[in-house]
Amino acid sequence: MKTLTVFTPTYNRKHTLPRTYESLCRQTSDDFDWLIIDDGSSDGTREWVESLGEKTVEMGMCFDWMGRELNGEDENHFVIQTSQCKIEYVYKPNGGLYTGYNVAYATIETELCVCIDSDDYMPDDAVEKIVGRWKKRPSGTEYCGIVGLDFNVVDKLPIGGLFPEQLQEAYQMEVSHRGDTKQVMRADLMKRVAPQIGFKGEKDFNPFYMLIQVLDKYPALIINDNLCWVEYQIGADSMSQGIWKQYKRSPQSYAKYRINQMTLKHGNPWKNRFRLCVHYVSSCILSGDKYWLRNTPLKGLTILAIPFGLFLTLVVYWKNR
Repeated sequence: MKTLTVFTPTYNRKHTLPRTYESLCRQTSDDFDWLIIDDGSSDGTREWVESLGEKTVEMGMCFDWMGRELNGEDENHFVIQTSQCKIEYVYKPNGGLYTGYNVAYATIETELCVCIDSDDYMPDDAVEKIVGRWKKRPSGTEYCGIVGLDFNVVDKLPIGGLFPEQLQEAYQMEVSHRGDTKQVMRADLMKRVAPQIGFKGEKDFNPFYMLIQVLDKYPALIINDNLCWVEYQIGADSMSQGIWKQYKRSPQSYAKYRINQMTLKHGNPWKNRFRLCVHYVSSCILSGDKYWLRNTPLKGLTILAIPFGLFLTLVVYWKNR
């Protein structure tokens, strides 16, 4: 069995997936499999995957829109073996990014896993660095995985800069880094917190909800290496640019996410907790949650955050005008 699974949730990204695949074909280590979770694409993604090689497994377990396993098997889950790697493909009804993570954690059998988005790709030596660092980890400490860096395709620089040079291991939530990072997680730990259950009609629940539960409990190995080339999409194809729409579309999901963040034990000073309370109040207003005060773990700070939450709600409406 391989050590690492690279998994890629995708929705109508046939135009970018080949670049991800080509980067995997160039890896200096073959100690990985590739798992593609197709979240209801209609652009020919499945046909492109099928063109890569012959199927070695033609049927596998099936999933609902939320990424929960259903009884039986179907042909929407198959395996292709190419000369470069094994590719496992799962098609499910559209449910949003976090539901693809649910499928991944239910499917992965390797020790480690890492998400590489369908518009991103890996440096040629990324798998080699991940596996090599993991196998050389110190004994006596239980690590949740490895945290490395994302680099911007445009300027070739780490997004948010490097980690402190002397940093070898830490709870990620305590690391002062304002940019994007790449989490390589132990699959067995992720299976303990999955699946992430969301709300009907809300597809924007951040899958980091699951990751931070593990990252807050176990330290990670820290490496100052590029594990992923990131190219930010623009317009309708961009997730980051649509954050204000997400706040309005999925307020219950964001409220639940903020509650999770409020309870973190590491790297969570009062200023950050107050900021989370502001967002929580806004999300509760947008969702019409009348139990908002009962549900918050920080009742005092949440009450103080009410006027700021009201203002943030107005900003959300203004941004969505």
